[in-house]
Amino acid sequence: MSNTWTNCEGLTRRDGLKLGLGGLIGGGLSGALSAQARASENSGSRRRNAQADACILVWMDGGPSHYETFDPKPDAPVEIRGAYQPIATQTPGIQFAQPMQKMAAISDDLAIVRSIRHDQGNHGAGNHYMMTGAPPRIPVGCGAFVSFHPSLGSVVSKEIGAPHGIPAYFSLPRMSRSGGPNFLGSKYAPFVVPDNPNSSSFRVRDVTIPTGLTDGRFSSRQQIRQRIDTMMRFNDASVADPTLAVDEFYQQSLQIISSKEAQAAFDIHQESDEVRDAYGRNPFGQQALLARRLVGAGVPFVTLYSGGWDHHVDIFNALDKKLPPFEATVAALISDLKQQGMLERTLVVVLGEFGRTPKINERGGRDHWSNAMSVVFAGGQTRGGQVIGATDRQGYAAVERVLSPENFVSTIYEKLGIDPGQMMYTGEGRPTHLVSDATPITELMS
Repeated sequence: MSNTWTNCEGLTRRDGLKLGLGGLIGGGLSGALSAQARASENSGSRRRNAQADACILVWMDGGPSHYETFDPKPDAPVEIRGAYQPIATQTPGIQFAQPMQKMAAISDDLAIVRSIRHDQGNHGAGNHYMMTGAPPRIPVGCGAFVSFHPSLGSVVSKEIGAPHGIPAYFSLPRMSRSGGPNFLGSKYAPFVVPDNPNSSSFRVRDVTIPTGLTDGRFSSRQQIRQRIDTMMRFNDASVADPTLAVDEFYQQSLQIISSKEAQAAFDIHQESDEVRDAYGRNPFGQQALLARRLVGAGVPFVTLYSGGWDHHVDIFNALDKKLPPFEATVAALISDLKQQGMLERTLVVVLGEFGRTPKINERGGRDHWSNAMSVVFAGGQTRGGQVIGATDRQGYAAVERVLSPENFVSTIYEKLGIDPGQMMYTGEGRPTHLVSDATPITELMS
């Protein structure tokens, strides 16, 4: 299965700034470890009353339909309610759309927010707003990859860090449009693992010694590094000499390559066939299992990227194929975290950049719609079995307990013990609020 998706403007989705799998000296694991180390120095004093130690953000790129997932409208006209019937969930009084069978069976562990809305109705802008809590500063194109503010994962990487030897922020199998660090710097970009964990030969190249690489050849690479060490260094920080960023963490990178503990975190083949089957024997399913293994190893933020939710055409045939395996994987992830005793301290969030239009268009699809969307929360001491807010009778707009992307992002920060109202400073020393409205969604806080 390809991990490349085409958006509604026909542009190929490209990764922006990312780390990982680019070679040690080229800014791969060395840079990611730099983020971890610096963040760890500061995390003790910054965290406050954390309800979760980690967050897995399941990103449905393209904008999933709220009608066909968590906010069905059975009393609306057929051109609005669509082809799916509502189904009962584990929680009395809460209904999901027909394809959400597995999620309905664990609804007592879920909190569904149905009332987040914003005014950024294209992919580039909507992605940025939901991924950072800050609207774009200027109008951007629908297919744009933009960064005007640090992403959730990058901020968590800076503020919390991770155990020694493991990057703090992962994105599987690619970085989302606005998932980068902006002014925090490349050391807080995600460590991207594009490899397919469903493959029998899956390995993460930055943390595994290549097959056949002998100790002698490994030493020769260190000898090459020693030659690089003879290069002149510009020690003034304002020069931003890139070789300085490599120096401090190069030896750490070499240690990680041979670290049994680091390799174990990525060794998905340790999992039983039963567990792997429950997640789904497909790339997304096994990426979700890898995400669970990463947070189990102490990684505080993992983005689990799922593309292809931009259904302008033939939405029901597309969702008939796409939704069942997707929702089964997410349900398996939440259930597995619970069984492992990890859900209490792991926040799982499922969303895209916006919802879809009320009326089904002439091509049998739904278009972009930022006035209504559904967001799922589970774990991290979140009370399950609840719905927060509501859209109107036909799903046009959030009308009860209307919430913003700022509220959404502030909730994740608060859950992780990070102050969303703190001031941050750009490279030029300009102060900026982490979140302009640092009010979390109180119903989700324990």
